[in-house]
Amino acid sequence: MKTVKNLIDAFENNQYDDRLMTLYGDASRLDAERNRYVNALKTFERLYGDQPVQIFSAAGRSEVAGNHTDHQHGRVLAASINLDTIGIVAKTEQNVIKVVSDDFDIAPVDVNQTELETVEESSASLIRGVVQGFKNANWNVGGFEAYMTSEVIVGAGLSSSASFEVLVGTILSYLYNEGKVPMVEIAKIAQYAENKYFGKPCGLMDQCACAVGGLITIDFMDPKAPVVQAVDLNFDDFGLNLCIVDTKGSHADLTHEYAAVPAEMKAVANFFGKDVLRDVDVDAFYEQIPAVREQAGDRAVLRALHFFHENERVREIVQALEKEDKEGFERGILASGNSSFKYLQNVFAASDPANQAVSLALAISEEALEGKGVSRVHGGGFAGTIQAFVNTDDVQAYKEKMEKVFGEGSCHVLKIRPEGGTIVVE
Repeated sequence: MKTVKNLIDAFENNQYDDRLMTLYGDASRLDAERNRYVNALKTFERLYGDQPVQIFSAAGRSEVAGNHTDHQHGRVLAASINLDTIGIVAKTEQNVIKVVSDDFDIAPVDVNQTELETVEESSASLIRGVVQGFKNANWNVGGFEAYMTSEVIVGAGLSSSASFEVLVGTILSYLYNEGKVPMVEIAKIAQYAENKYFGKPCGLMDQCACAVGGLITIDFMDPKAPVVQAVDLNFDDFGLNLCIVDTKGSHADLTHEYAAVPAEMKAVANFFGKDVLRDVDVDAFYEQIPAVREQAGDRAVLRALHFFHENERVREIVQALEKEDKEGFERGILASGNSSFKYLQNVFAASDPANQAVSLALAISEEALEGKGVSRVHGGGFAGTIQAFVNTDDVQAYKEKMEKVFGEGSCHVLKIRPEGGTIVVE
């Protein structure tokens, strides 16, 4: 294990360039990533001194298809992306986890005192939840001190909180469990932390995509044992670039909008005596729409319609990818976005109709991409980002058009990352 000063010298002398290329896959970012790691190491040294450390990373994620299907035990298609959260970490003898994250000094967490007492939207609460999740699953826990820094855009639907949770879980796995905790189990522990300790009713897709790595399809029919399969294709193979456009819309005060989606879907499922829509017979649903409308309301019916179609659409899009059918893939993405807009209704908040940055981004994107790619709402929706798959030759023009409206640096051209939660340097 190398000291901080040793690692700074190694990064500055390009000794880890191959490792960085594996993680980030973009030669144009190599200098910036190298400098990022050096600066993180120097910050750790300032905070904790020069000592032996390890470096860990957890990816952000992009949902490709399966918009709001995971919490109903449906199918998703998602990718780890080359925006990540990294941690410079030293194991300690004290049973305390001390983390500084970018400029935020997180309250220390005593690993012996992590039972749930109050739900709290804080980073310390997420750490407590991950530690308790490890304990619940009979994995070892212990103390460490770390400096973390993230490129995952907060509030942009790229799962900054899931990346943070998965990073904490990855650190505990390597420091105290010989790196043997399966990444899917780390994802489930991370979801537990976010649901129970942070109070956000997310499904498992965010954490799973951040943890596992690559382009994956996940079937959550049994959420205790989700079926994760790699999709052996890179969008580069289609001559497409994955772009995420941050519309800079605020997610503040939108928790009730997000919570209403699973709640209304669940209301429809409850009509049929089920907990989730995946267990509802589709033919019975169509037969009973008049009665479901009366009990659950029209929007709930529309959101259920979205689920049933989107769940099948994921399977069709995966098949198109496996057949290297670019047109079929693009048709599926367009249909997914159309369904989210019309039926799921998560492109703007009904409680704040004056602010429709995502709708505007989709309108501009549609005009810019005619015959050159496709776009859709990304992630949870209501505010945040859109996703576009853009022909390689047209990426620069698309980026310029979107950034003219949403600001410089708002359009991110990303790569699929082969590793999710991982150790960068031992």
